[in-house]
Amino acid sequence: MTTRLIKGAVVLALMSLLAACASAGRGDAPFGGAGSLPVVNDPAPIVSGTMRPYQVRGRWYQPVEDTDYDVVGMASWYGDQFNGRPTATGEIFDMYAMTAAHKTLPLPGLVEVTNTANGRRAILRVNDRGPFVDGRVIDLSRGAAEALGLLSQGVGEVRVRYVGRAPRLGGGARQLQAAAAPVETGAYWVQAGAFSDRRAARRIAGRLGDRATVDVAEAGRGRLYRVLVGPWSDANSAEQARQAVVARGFADALLISSR
Repeated sequence: MTTRLIKGAVVLALMSLLAACASAGRGDAPFGGAGSLPVVNDPAPIVSGTMRPYQVRGRWYQPVEDTDYDVVGMASWYGDQFNGRPTATGEIFDMYAMTAAHKTLPLPGLVEVTNTANGRRAILRVNDRGPFVDGRVIDLSRGAAEALGLLSQGVGEVRVRYVGRAPRLGGGARQLQAAAAPVETGAYWVQAGAFSDRRAARRIAGRLGDRATVDVAEAGRGRLYRVLVGPWSDANSAEQARQAVVARGFADALLISSR
């Protein structure tokens, strides 16, 4: 494919994506636009029992509401083994929700977590204790790890900032979201599909391998879950990947450029 044809395909892909976003259904975004910090007008009470000193593996921890908490360290994630079980707050752990576990911050609370490697950010509801592994500052749900780009590697460096008290329900949201551009600039991506159901998008991403991620596109007051594969630094490689995705059964796969 010539460069002119590739550029044409990119333009058509972006136009198709914008049209899809404009017709997307209503979503369940808990806060305002991308990048906004939450304003909690009716915070949930801190679960008093979770603020007592406690001991794990011979080490004592003293929970405290530290409004200046701003720490860089390693994050891990947990999923299937704990899915459906009660957290320290009594809430049921949903591995696909935007939640996290922390050793000392108030429960439930909100933190802003930034993946230092790719700049992705998310607001997470902290409703559990952990991780009790040296050098790790936070444990992410599977959904949070996926949003931050840490799912495949398992452990990665993050910056954790305490935002404040959590609302009575929910409170987790991506901050770095793409409206009509991929999650990473200066690259080419293949969009395998866009879905209103995030679980369907995750199943598709799982079929397409480690380079596939689920990105959220805001469309008015709704959301569209896009399965993106990549990135690639040049259009030729991306087009070859698009053809491979088409061969996997996704005939409408699009080539997207963020240049």
